Amino acid sequence: MRADRAAGRPALPPPPLLLMLLLLLLSRAAALHPNELFPYGQSRGDQLLQEGDDESSAAVKLTLSLRFYDAQFSDLYVGTNGIISTQDFPRETQYVDDDFPTDFPAIAPFLADIDTSGGRGRVLYRQDTSPTVLGLAANYVRTGFPLSGAHFTPTHAFLATWEQVGAYEEAKRGAPPSGELNTFQAVLASDESDTYALFLYPANGLQFFGTRPKESYNVQLQLPARVGFCRGEVDDLNRQGPYFSLTSTEQSVKNLYQHSNLGIPGVWAFHIGSTSPLDNVRPATVGGVLSKARPWAPLGQSFRHAVALEDDYTQDTLDDYDENEEEIEYPPSELAEASNGHSAIDVSLGGRISAPDSGLASPVPRSASRGGPETEASPLDPHAKERRHQGETNAPDLKQRVESSQQPGTRVPAPPETEGDSPAPPGEAPPPSLEGGAGPADQDALPAHPGGEAALPNYPGPDHAPHLGHRRQVVGVEDDISSNTEVFTYNAANKETCEHNHERCSRHAFCTDYATGFCCHCQSRFYGNGKHCLPEGAPHRVNGKVSGHLLVGHTPVHFTDVDLHAYVVGNDGRAYTAISHIPQPAAQALLPLTPIGGLFGWLFALEKPGWENGFSLTGATFIHHVEVTFYPGEERVRITQTAEGLDPENYLSIKTNIQGQVPYIPANFSAHMAPYKELYHYADSAVTSTSTRTYSLMSGAINQTRSYRIHQNITYQVCRHAPRHWAVPVTQQLNVDRVFALYSDEEKVLRFAVTNQIGPVEGDSEPTPVNPCYDGSHTCATTARCHPATGVDYTCECASGYQGDGRSCVDVNECATGFHRCGPNSVCVNLLGSYRCECRSGYEFADDRHTCISITPPPNPCENGRHNCAPASQARCIHHGDGSFSCACLPGYAGDGHRCTDVDECSENRCHPLATCSNTPGSFSCRCQPGYYGDGFQCTPEPTQRPRTVCERWRESLLEHYGGTPRDDQYVPQCDDLGHFTPLQCHGKSDFCWCVDQDGREVQGTRSQPGITPACIPTVAPPTIRPTPRPDVTPPPVGTFLLYAQGQQIGHLPLNGTRLQKDTAKTLLSLHGSIVVGIDYDCRERMVYWTDVAGRTISRASLEPGAEPEMVINSGLISPEGLAIDHFRRTMYWTDSGLDKIERARLDGSERRALFHTDLVNPRAIAVDPIQGNLYWTDWNREAPKIEMSSLDGENRRILVNKDIGLPNGLTFDPFSKLLCWADAGTKKLECILPDGTGRRVIQNNLNYPFNIVSYADHFYHTDWRRDGVIAVNRDTGQFTDEYLPEQRSHLYGITAVYPYCPGRK
Repeated sequence: MRADRAAGRPALPPPPLLLMLLLLLLSRAAALHPNELFPYGQSRGDQLLQEGDDESSAAVKLTLSLRFYDAQFSDLYVGTNGIISTQDFPRETQYVDDDFPTDFPAIAPFLADIDTSGGRGRVLYRQDTSPTVLGLAANYVRTGFPLSGAHFTPTHAFLATWEQVGAYEEAKRGAPPSGELNTFQAVLASDESDTYALFLYPANGLQFFGTRPKESYNVQLQLPARVGFCRGEVDDLNRQGPYFSLTSTEQSVKNLYQHSNLGIPGVWAFHIGSTSPLDNVRPATVGGVLSKARPWAPLGQSFRHAVALEDDYTQDTLDDYDENEEEIEYPPSELAEASNGHSAIDVSLGGRISAPDSGLASPVPRSASRGGPETEASPLDPHAKERRHQGETNAPDLKQRVESSQQPGTRVPAPPETEGDSPAPPGEAPPPSLEGGAGPADQDALPAHPGGEAALPNYPGPDHAPHLGHRRQVVGVEDDISSNTEVFTYNAANKETCEHNHERCSRHAFCTDYATGFCCHCQSRFYGNGKHCLPEGAPHRVNGKVSGHLLVGHTPVHFTDVDLHAYVVGNDGRAYTAISHIPQPAAQALLPLTPIGGLFGWLFALEKPGWENGFSLTGATFIHHVEVTFYPGEERVRITQTAEGLDPENYLSIKTNIQGQVPYIPANFSAHMAPYKELYHYADSAVTSTSTRTYSLMSGAINQTRSYRIHQNITYQVCRHAPRHWAVPVTQQLNVDRVFALYSDEEKVLRFAVTNQIGPVEGDSEPTPVNPCYDGSHTCATTARCHPATGVDYTCECASGYQGDGRSCVDVNECATGFHRCGPNSVCVNLLGSYRCECRSGYEFADDRHTCISITPPPNPCENGRHNCAPASQARCIHHGDGSFSCACLPGYAGDGHRCTDVDECSENRCHPLATCSNTPGSFSCRCQPGYYGDGFQCTPEPTQRPRTVCERWRESLLEHYGGTPRDDQYVPQCDDLGHFTPLQCHGKSDFCWCVDQDGREVQGTRSQPGITPACIPTVAPPTIRPTPRPDVTPPPVGTFLLYAQGQQIGHLPLNGTRLQKDTAKTLLSLHGSIVVGIDYDCRERMVYWTDVAGRTISRASLEPGAEPEMVINSGLISPEGLAIDHFRRTMYWTDSGLDKIERARLDGSERRALFHTDLVNPRAIAVDPIQGNLYWTDWNREAPKIEMSSLDGENRRILVNKDIGLPNGLTFDPFSKLLCWADAGTKKLECILPDGTGRRVIQNNLNYPFNIVSYADHFYHTDWRRDGVIAVNRDTGQFTDEYLPEQRSHLYGITAVYPYCPGRK
């Protein structure tokens, strides 16, 4: 039916043109270029959104209603903040800082706090029905949805483009706005029944990845942008509609322009509305990035694909294969369609096929510069890349045929693939062709070139290759390729394929299947043999060991595993080698043997155009055999150098063994060697070279010339499955300049240095000008690639892993920027020009060397009871992870952990001198003596008892007379708190009242009638009036409760057990103009303390009625954040992230001093253990976050945690469980550890954006910036148990628990 509706629609570009555009696209595997966005601009009819921070367009009346989820809408609104809606937006404070879902319908390509004021970018939008736009949208959709969208032909499109827009920033005097600007685009394509959304992120289009909430003030927090879709609230106000979220962390936002769900980096496609049932948004999954995720979610639940973006995939790493793709679930409407699809893809050809040589897939010849134009990819090979590899032959060049059809600003999707995972029965029809039509006879067949040759589709490289069914397929070509052959088939042969072996390739390589097996090929900007790839232009390092058994003259010398280190400047061919601790006679005699270091010169020689150095062939595994015969003495020595691969830091590992006899060279002689040229002869898997070298031995006026004959043989493995795409020259010439050899007896180091260049065999003709890139005379940085231009001109480009202008390059920290491949449960370690992944404790690498899998732990004797520690009430068992354990007595006990005895704290005078101490097993208690009151740690005399007054004596006498309980009509004197007669006296509960004087005598004429109360004037002077509570201060009741900081107020949240008493929550204290961040409580004096980053102060207030706030510290602060109170020592501790300091002072502000002011970057949370005398704090330095501890006096500072943490915002010490716990806004985890660094465990691993945390009983309570509330988590189960969201929605900061007693007391 859908095909019938195409009648009368705007004509799309003719199929041949689209197919040529498709060829152009498939020949490219790079990220989306900015000019490849859908065309936009006011010249194309775009409307321009008004500049500002929170602007929205007027309603755009759609020509054709748009379907979104299950509803139909005729209006659209575009907002500044990277969002489109079907209704007008609320104020940005109601949604821009919140996580999904929103309360209103939302289509969000980049939801963040964007500001276009002052000409910082623009937002454009329009409706469009032009064939160019509709055709491009249709092809994107058909690529991402080759089954359900195969016939999709849009009639209308809506485009919104955010061009060079910036994040909202607080204005600062003299500070220019940030230069980080973003460009992205959203396209909604519709027909009468379906709507698809396209999100486009060009390369370098995202320069900021989130924005700071306006309420964050001085607290440096950034919320990642949200990308996805929300249905909004449905009719039932108690039920939230479905939503779909693509990002959740900063890393997932960074990856938007590198990933894709349809095979084109930076392009994302989604099915967002239909007349057919569509419970939730459905993403395209052809590109492989999201193929492992389930594509549906129940109504009312979120569907998060952010997990697919959490890991850092670069454009070089999208070749990862999903071993579990068969677990993909399809909805019923797609299941039949998927199961009927082919797992093999038939590529229909519309003309005669001209097959090269053997008929196998053949990449094109490599251009002069490494990594030539991507448009020169193979006509048959679905994974051909720019980088050449050994064993491939020439193929027809399609570049000229394709270029003529290229249209600037247009990019066409990759060919569709089968969405199903079941093989088709024999004889069943092939799937739709590239344009969604029929088979080979359809008009959409590939156009033939002159001469009848067909332009074969050029599939994208594996970085962006769609999965074929649920497993990787193998390219197979029938043996008999005749003029009638029209179909090539992909089939799964019984041989080694990339599907199960791609991990054997370098992480900078792609894997390609051939007729007899698979081969690895280095990606562009890297070189090697595919199994080992190094970045071009970057310096390289070699580490190894050298052993030898030599006869120096007639003296035997032996040495074993002495160190060898080499450093190679890749962009000019210099190689430096140093060997340490060889005995002096041997080291001196080895001076002429430059082949020891000369190997590295040949491996990494500077290449002339079209020629390759050794590493390009051998990679990092080979054997170098050298035989040297010295003349005139004919001493003979053999050298064997075995390369054993690249270590985790990409250093080449090599072992060298030297055996034989060498001529003796006296210690005062030096060796000199003139530049030379050597010919290397290449055969399959071997390189040989034979030459004669002369050298001079000099000492003062003595100059002796000697020579040796050298035979070299280098053997290595080649991949024999790939067709040979270039004829390895039979002979190449190595030019060696500036040969240098030196031995330092003082340092005991033997050094070699050579400069090498590889190229063709040259005669002795007159030299011609050489480009500096080819002779190493350029001025590029040592970490840059030299690109030759015309004549002697050249340009410099920093090597992979470095950044700069090419003349100066600095290392890129892939771990900090997120451009790494370290997966879950791993840690990224930055290296110069690269990085490595390390598995977390309890995990080990899988075969791909990137994925970390859990190690089955040995039995835990602490859990299974097979330990001999003291009872659990006296000691704890500490498991060390390898089946071993140790025992430690609990606080309050002493011993070796196997036997523990109670500590008598009373003998240590822990209590106040006027208190009685009672020792108990593992603890103690203090009680003030009679006549004193307090908590036992502090005791004060009780006030003196005053004598009873006349009123009180008379009252007691009458009560005794009445038998203790008077009747309602019997008179009892009423006395005030000081014992005086109250001015108004009444008969029991009756209305008969009168006034009295200070002695209790009735004032004549004041008796009243029933129902009338006389007006009595006090005759006793009132006591001194205490301050009444301020209108905005509400004293809390007695009991356990939480206090939380919320900007300009401190809130009070009672607890009933561990449940939040949300109905009785209220504001404790309003502090207008303040921004309260840190908060803590002094249980002795019932005082609450807080830090104020707006006023730059620390203040306190009593919880007694009528108490006024009191400023304690008001100078020397910039951004005070975390705060901790030690109620034992009457001391407070705080962090200042503006000064990068940790300070302490008495609770009245006296005796202030800085504890730490070094090695701090962003100190935030702080906690104190008064019993053990420990101080803990967090530093969320993004480069190296950590949790540290020290004594309360600042002694014994040490790092407690610095692995597997991200942004440790909150920190709490539980005095009962003795656990230190933290909430991490980076890893989204709540974790705990013992103060000795053992027992680390995860309580909850799915937090939103925690800020601060406190523990009470068996629960944790943390403030959350996503929910703007207080969240309760059970300590034992890790489950979320409760949530409190204040009516006034704004960010919550610090939180603390208020006990009715001081923790640590019995």
